Amino acid sequence: MSANSIESQAKAGIMAALALDKKADGLKILKVSEQTSYADYLVLCSAASERQVQAVARHIIDELRLAGLRPLGQEGMDQGHWVLLDYGEVVVHIFFEGARSYYDLDGFWAEVPSETVDEAASLALLKEVIAARVEERKDAAL
Repeated sequence: MSANSIESQAKAGIMAALALDKKADGLKILKVSEQTSYADYLVLCSAASERQVQAVARHIIDELRLAGLRPLGQEGMDQGHWVLLDYGEVVVHIFFEGARSYYDLDGFWAEVPSETVDEAASLALLKEVIAARVEERKDAAL
């Protein structure tokens, strides 16, 4: 199994589980595929400090890189008020608590369906993808 073969819903779940792994709060997975053409899912979460915002973002980036996924773009890492990670069909927004209420993406997207995350299953899927990638690299090295 490769990272590219994972459906966008599963990718959103993995990203949400990684955010929870670093104690992010207020997690929401929003299905926006019917309202926008730039993404299928938005993952929204908050953190209590700018440093925690950066830690959550770095954790997502690092773990997904092990699985072979790299963001198409990232913004806000230096300031830590609002970090945006663009993975194509899934966009992650990590807010410092005050910034989340100020920008109110929750209100803007209030009408879209939200999804729940099965943290254990999502992290297990990520580990499976990473293990498959490691095996592919071993085979390629031989």
